Amino acid sequence: MTENNNPYQAAIAECQEKLKRNQSLLADPSFADSAMQALVLEEIEQIKKELTSLEQAAAALAEDRNSQEGADLTTSVAQSNAIVEIRAGAGGEEAKIWAHELMRMYQRFCLDHHLQIELIDDLVFKVKGKTELPVFQIIDKDGVEELIETDQVEELGAFAVLRYEAGVHRVQRVPTTEAQGRLHTSTASVAVLPEIHARTIEIRDEDLELQFMRASGAGGQSVNKTSSAVRLTHIPSGIVVVARSERKQTQNRQIALDILRAKLWEIEEEKRQAAVGAARKNIGRNMRAEKIKTYNFPQNRLSDHRIKQSWHNLSEILEGKLDEVIAQFRAYLTREK
Repeated sequence: MTENNNPYQAAIAECQEKLKRNQSLLADPSFADSAMQALVLEEIEQIKKELTSLEQAAAALAEDRNSQEGADLTTSVAQSNAIVEIRAGAGGEEAKIWAHELMRMYQRFCLDHHLQIELIDDLVFKVKGKTELPVFQIIDKDGVEELIETDQVEELGAFAVLRYEAGVHRVQRVPTTEAQGRLHTSTASVAVLPEIHARTIEIRDEDLELQFMRASGAGGQSVNKTSSAVRLTHIPSGIVVVARSERKQTQNRQIALDILRAKLWEIEEEKRQAAVGAARKNIGRNMRAEKIKTYNFPQNRLSDHRIKQSWHNLSEILEGKLDEVIAQFRAYLTREK
């Protein structure tokens, strides 16, 4: 590959230059200090490992391109895997606690439904697989809408199950750190993105800026001592993605590209939905800035503001019992369509 179509070339060249410099130091007769030589030898070993990782990543990129030539592009976005990203909003430390509680709630739901979970970063994870949800119908009974559960179920992909959880989730409760027992309101935003095929949204190498860095946190010495983490910047949009969960650079690069592709798809989808927004203004447009739910702890109540429905089993819902909440929203969505 040439430098023009290989985003790893600059990093590979930099590693090769570092290796030459360190090898020159060892060959210099004046460089006889044994302690210094040991340090240089250790540095050379680290550079060699990093160089091998970069070369493997470049080779994997070439393989990806070759495999895409015959790829099947017919898979529906609705049946795709999902990437869930949760961010703390207003509320300081309580908002951060709330964001982690939301993550736990969704992960418990996924585990109950035998959906696979892959951690990507703090408060970011991928959900893979399909599951079944009950089907509800809205009937008109003497001029009053009534929601009933049928004896049917529908099989859905991870993105179809979770996509309408995107938006702002508000919590009202007395935090454990509140000495005077005052009720606080905090928020966290949830983004749910589909896993988009590489050929659906093509990303040009010249539009990418790749940086490789050492991951921090748990993962062992191989994570913390080599530049396995990937920071990817999409120059035209300004989107920045960091992936650090895997030990291999190639895997983190692929994860970062998957997230970037999903975020670019989301931008285009929001433009499309804004164009037809009037037709769906009663339900909402699945935008992450929309306040969609309130979790009221004193009243043990979850309210979905889009469909004006409430459930009074908040403790169970936070343990991942979301089947009825998700299925009932889908019933209203079906009626709107």
